[in-house]
Amino acid sequence: MLAALALSDSFIAESWLDIVVRLVVAMGLGAACGWEREKVSRPAGLRTFMMVSLGAAVFVMLGFAMLDGLAATDPGTAKFDPSRIVAGVITGIGFLGAGTIIQSGGQVRGLTTAAGLWVMAGIGVAAGMGLFALAGIAAGCVLFILALMRWVGEQIPESDAQDPS
Repeated sequence: MLAALALSDSFIAESWLDIVVRLVVAMGLGAACGWEREKVSRPAGLRTFMMVSLGAAVFVMLGFAMLDGLAATDPGTAKFDPSRIVAGVITGIGFLGAGTIIQSGGQVRGLTTAAGLWVMAGIGVAAGMGLFALAGIAAGCVLFILALMRWVGEQIPESDAQDPS
């Protein structure tokens, strides 16, 4: 069983540069989005966003490497589904995000940070799959939401209406 899951030599030997590029893209996009969170002193910032994006990229790349290894050892029995790894990444990030959400004094804080971690995992998965345009555009969307939409939200006057409940 372990032999079937071993990485094939072709995946490693032919794609070192590809591996480095995918991981660096994941970290770079994580840094770009995490910098905004760091700038506004949120608990999950630059390093956390980088780690989430990098981890997601590593896990999805492991999935493809395992599939490649299975196909190389016994092509007729390669029935591995890399999408299960993506589902596992999403679930794991859900737990991490839940840890950033705090309720205090009737206010809920940390939802944007949790959502940022969740989307950062998606960006990492895209980078890990080599879908650099998707990862880059998604990171741009995150920066738009975090930075520009913060400014838009600050321009909206607070309501003086009383809570009906």
